[in-house]
This record gives sequence, C-alpha cells and structure tokens, in this order.
Amino acid sequence: MARSIRFYRLVGLDVPETPDEGHVDAFLPNGVRFMLDSEEVIRSFMPDWSRENGNQLSFALECASPAEVDEVYARVTGEGFEGEKDPWDAFWGQRYALLIDPDGVRVNLYAAL
Repeated sequence: MARSIRFYRLVGLDVPETPDEGHVDAFLPNGVRFMLDSEEVIRSFMPDWSRENGNQLSFALECASPAEVDEVYARVTGEGFEGEKDPWDAFWGQRYALLIDPDGVRVNLYAAL
C-alpha cells in the first residue's frame, strides 16, 4: 500500500499518505473517485481473490503540457518506479509516456502537442 500511495502521489494524485490503512480514496478534479485497497481488505470480502499482475486495465492522466509529461515521467522513474516507454511525440499529436505502477498497471501520461 505504501509503495502504491507513493507512486500515485508522485504522478500527481492527492492520495492520502496513510499506508497503514487498508483502504484509501482520492477524488480527482472531475469527480472521479480513485481508490486503493490492500490485499487484506480485498480478501475480507472476496476470500478466494488472488493477485494477478498485468494489463487488466490502463489508467490515463492528461498533463497540462508536453513538458509536464516529461517532468512527471522523470519524477516517477527518478524515484525508482518503472517506466515502460520514455516520453515521445506520438503520431496522433500528443506527447506520450508509459509508466507501470507497483501492481503492474500501465499509467499513460499525455498532453496535446
């Protein structure tokens, strides 16, 4: 939980710094609720649940500028988190980069060029 909280705070989400709690949530500016649960909390209501790393979902964060894509990517990877693809100017007109969160979830960073 602590590593996931740290990752998402570095990305720019206002996630509470409460790593000893089994559940945290944060509200994004558009009203979307972002939640993290510990494995223990999940097993409390789904006892047969098991961890699977991989590409079950992808999370995208729009940055204010191409420079911010670079800044967020550098900040997160500079703290030891995994970058899947360094920032690049995509043919579809966006500055784009791919991070991997501590649970193997792809986090897309993008901004219009």
